[in-house]
Amino acid sequence: MGTVEEYAITAPAISTAGVYYFTTDSEINYEVRFGRRQDNILHATIVFGVINDEFEGEEYTVTNKGELYRVMTTIVKVVKMFMVEHPKMVTYEFTGLAKDSEPEDKLTSRINLYKRYLPHIFEKGEWKFDYSRGNTILVTRIK
Repeated sequence: MGTVEEYAITAPAISTAGVYYFTTDSEINYEVRFGRRQDNILHATIVFGVINDEFEGEEYTVTNKGELYRVMTTIVKVVKMFMVEHPKMVTYEFTGLAKDSEPEDKLTSRINLYKRYLPHIFEKGEWKFDYSRGNTILVTRIK
């Protein structure tokens, strides 16, 4: 399998802002947002999705433009960029909300996609993956 190139990333002007952007070849605009938990500032929730007006704010929309691998490669790069800027983070949280067509009691296609890509972000032996929370994955630094 060849290397997949990421899209050009626009990082926040202030690293603490935690919002990154990129645009695909088909002009789909993505936002990757890192939120901090109020009860634990070393716990980041990661949300990404499409921000084009034509998708009416439905950030979890499926664009079917054949760009999935480059999009995911770009998101891997964004998370790594954030990790460099915030080396003390202890926990990252990824949630894969169900699409309308998906049963709520099954793992979503998005969470299954995360499972495939998280090992590309987080070094084995340094991070542990908690898959026991349904459609939320917690990745925690091993002390």
